[in-house]
Amino acid sequence: LGIAGNDAPAKRQLFQQGYQGARYAFGYPACPDLEEQVHIDRLLVPSRIGVELGETFQWHPEQTTSALVAHHASARYFVIR
Repeated sequence: LGIAGNDAPAKRQLFQQGYQGARYAFGYPACPDLEEQVHIDRLLVPSRIGVELGETFQWHPEQTTSALVAHHASARYFVIR
């Protein structure tokens, strides 16, 4: 993508989002409602590769993860209350 050159040079700054883009995952402050994963399930149909969304909106197998990834330079983490 050619965006790695924008990353902060120091590790400490990287932990303070000193890089371009953001990864938003359901169940975390920016997207707290796991039930919203239903939309990902409908859009991507992960059952084609053996991934299912359980009754509690957790992915199975257990190590499965989903996220919304934004590469925009202005993307930042936030909290919905």
